[in-house]
Amino acid sequence: MSLTLRELFLKNRSYRRFFQEEKISTDFLKEIVDNTRLMPSPANLQPLKYAIVNNEEINQKLFRYLKWAAYLPQWDGPEEGERPSAYIVILGNRGISGHIAWDYGIALQTIQLSAVEKGYGACAIVSCDKEKIRELLQIPQELEIACVMALGKPKETVVIDNVTDGNIKYWRDDQQIHHVPKRKLDDLIFNIY
Repeated sequence: MSLTLRELFLKNRSYRRFFQEEKISTDFLKEIVDNTRLMPSPANLQPLKYAIVNNEEINQKLFRYLKWAAYLPQWDGPEEGERPSAYIVILGNRGISGHIAWDYGIALQTIQLSAVEKGYGACAIVSCDKEKIRELLQIPQELEIACVMALGKPKETVVIDNVTDGNIKYWRDDQQIHHVPKRKLDDLIFNIY
């Protein structure tokens, strides 16, 4: 049974712990990238490229250059056995488009929803050592590294809570359930005309 779009949205969280041994096929990762290709692009310029990584040795090296969960300062990221089994690095060419941020956002959401639809999870990581990643993956200078999408079979529970007292910081409880506060709908709607 396939999920409705609303169900996909509700399951589409930033997952940071995975069943590392559960591999993701190159074919599925290519399918995800193909999904991004079908999405809108401002002026149809299509300035993005993708580096697909699902090789264990490269995964281990890439993992060292990532920073995880800024709101959880005592946590250094997933332990061995809980790390992503694949990555998609989103790259952009500003020589093609000056409005590349729109493309990045569309690609990021497309990757996450594509993963969730098949029972995987993802986490967009912008805080990373981009120059080390550039060197590792031999990414040419004309391509900027927007973010690294970590992918895998989720090994954690992530729940949505309502924002209280204006605090939007995610947190983990004693059972290691990851809580993500979201603003209420009424707080988002400016006005109805």
